[in-house]
Amino acid sequence: MKGRLTKMIVREYTNGDLNALTELMGELGYPTKPEVLSTRIERIESNPMYQTFVAEEQGDLVGMIGIRQLFSYEVDEVATQISALVTKREFQRKGIGKALVQYVEEWSKKNGSEIIVLTSGIKEERKKAHEFYKSLGFEINGYRFVKKI
Repeated sequence: MKGRLTKMIVREYTNGDLNALTELMGELGYPTKPEVLSTRIERIESNPMYQTFVAEEQGDLVGMIGIRQLFSYEVDEVATQISALVTKREFQRKGIGKALVQYVEEWSKKNGSEIIVLTSGIKEERKKAHEFYKSLGFEINGYRFVKKI
């Protein structure tokens, strides 16, 4: 597919999207199976602070964004965290990721949040994603530390 998309829509995730979402998670680097992802989605959907949105082009799921709203000890504002963002490989560089982030920006404003945050791994294969985030106005302002226990 060349050029811009024709009829892309962004909408809330539905259970009928599970298989396509499973494929997208694999493309994001987190391969899984529908029955495993289904359990994760059930937990996510049970928490009103979490939302999953998908991008659809002519019936084909071409991207997704998963978010959660966070309260903070440091400031009064509610932050929206992008916890997953992926575009189907053959549809990349067609405005899908940008449309998903813009959708979340509008959703966040309507839902009491004016701050959007995300984390992204420090890996060579993530450099293009980092440039994409910067192009949308995100700034690097810290480090993420992880400890498995």
